[in-house]
Amino acid sequence: MIITIGNTKGGVGKSTIAVNIAVGRADLGRSVLVIDGDRQGTLQDAIAIRNASSASPLACAHLPDGAALRGQVIALGKKFDDIVIDCGGRDSTSLRAALVLSDILIVPFAPRSFDVWAFEAMSELIGEAQAVRDGLRVVAILNRADTRGSDNDEAVEAVADYPLLAYLDAPIGNRKAIAIAAGKGLAISEAKPGDAKARDEFKNLFAKLWQ
Repeated sequence: MIITIGNTKGGVGKSTIAVNIAVGRADLGRSVLVIDGDRQGTLQDAIAIRNASSASPLACAHLPDGAALRGQVIALGKKFDDIVIDCGGRDSTSLRAALVLSDILIVPFAPRSFDVWAFEAMSELIGEAQAVRDGLRVVAILNRADTRGSDNDEAVEAVADYPLLAYLDAPIGNRKAIAIAAGKGLAISEAKPGDAKARDEFKNLFAKLWQ
């Protein structure tokens, strides 16, 4: 299965979601390749830190160029059960290549105006990809959700204006423990000390993604 985490808006926690998805799939006994499709290489750096620790290693490739990403995914697709692709926060060749290869696109968004405004650009890219990629499933998830206030609800309501984006009711809170763990290439399930609420949120996300 090819799973892409993408959004043309940066700062929505794509790499954090990617780490947790990759580890979650590996915990199911599946072989996983993580692809960092962002030129900054932040996820690649985090996975390198992980692989230098006592955590179970993850295979990772840095492929910010769309043509290279496409070629490697096609070449390696039969060697791994799952490929998790994290694309940078912009309309890039790597994002466009990933969209036409993926089985699932996860679009994280935060409860902020600029994040909501990015739905239109993402919707256009999704439409183009689905014109050539049958069966692409697209879900939008609220990430870095506020603990209180109306911004969460307003952001979720905005998703309804874009029918190609199906909202998945599995919000992830804006929790420091998640960010700290991801910076080390770790999922929140591996973090010590842990965060029970954060772990439960990701369990809920996985249950709804793979149901």
